[in-house]
Amino acid sequence: MKVILQQDVKNLGKKGDIVDVAEGYGRNFVLPRGLAIEATPANLKNLERLKAIEAKKKEQELIDAKELGAKLAGITVKVGTKAGEGGRLFGAVTNKEIAETVEKQFGLKVDKRKYELKQPIKTLGVYPITVKIHPAVSVELKVDVVSE
Repeated sequence: MKVILQQDVKNLGKKGDIVDVAEGYGRNFVLPRGLAIEATPANLKNLERLKAIEAKKKEQELIDAKELGAKLAGITVKVGTKAGEGGRLFGAVTNKEIAETVEKQFGLKVDKRKYELKQPIKTLGVYPITVKIHPAVSVELKVDVVSE
């Protein structure tokens, strides 16, 4: 029996795969639990349409990520924080602070989890930061930590 998986199923396949299963397994387990639907011509046509929509969506995400990357590339973000003697900070500059400052200074909203710090920023100075916007798009920007 051929079925189209609606979800990832361990030892069977991923969502959207067309797989061959035993009649009993299909009728008694996979179909009743909503893990798959029968591979009828109508369902196959619907699957192709959904895959095309998904491909367009992923392509648009990549285009948007490249545009955002072009705007972020090479900018310098000034982060003001309290510092003690010798330029040591009270605490550290976090991804969240960097994300908020980028949004405030440049109007570009990027999730704080996308910023990759090589090491914690605990002193004044300029630090290179990698921003992984999309699996295929990563850019570097500079963070200038200054005393308030």
